[in-house]
Amino acid sequence: MNVIEVKQELYNESNPEMTRISERLDMHGTGYPIDIINWEDFSYKPEVRFNIGYSRSEIFLKYYIKEDYFKADKTESNQMVCEDSCVEFFVSPSSDGIYYNIEFNAIGTCMLGYGTGREDRTHAPSDVISKIRKLTSPVIEPEKGNEKKYMWTLTLAIPLEVFFHHDITDLKEKEFRANFYKCGDKVEIPHYLTWNPVSTLKPDYHQPEYFGLLKFI
Repeated sequence: MNVIEVKQELYNESNPEMTRISERLDMHGTGYPIDIINWEDFSYKPEVRFNIGYSRSEIFLKYYIKEDYFKADKTESNQMVCEDSCVEFFVSPSSDGIYYNIEFNAIGTCMLGYGTGREDRTHAPSDVISKIRKLTSPVIEPEKGNEKKYMWTLTLAIPLEVFFHHDITDLKEKEFRANFYKCGDKVEIPHYLTWNPVSTLKPDYHQPEYFGLLKFI
């Protein structure tokens, strides 16, 4: 099982600007790869990594993506952003079986759900989703005849209120189970990558038994 020791980011202000968060996460290094191909029928592997940190009130994430194909059609909250070029953060804050699926396409459209399994999902209301602060980068497109890939980043500040079925007031010394994903159900070549391996016969991210571990130190 993959484990990350998540370090606390110290800022002078309580809600630092997203540009500052993005720059600070860049300083963490090359990041953690989302590069595991669990299903042989889906062998295409874009280049994906992420960095993570936290403050007293927010989890900070930054995804870095390079891919051959790109799609970002969904513009409304809780649409199926997994059909676009999509990154996902599934996280279980406690041992009660409830986990949250926080999914974004490259233009920042979010699907946020919660429940105990794939068939037990409820979408979060828009006022909860709107609490997530985000910074999207312009998508760099490859030029004709150039092997350069589509490149984009997404920086997120996820407040603790987003985990609204749990009473979380501080992250220090907490442990969350989680997994990070990259997918694109309806891009030119569908793909399904994970940070922690998933041992199912077909692609399925709703598998909390295969989550890794986040230790907030």
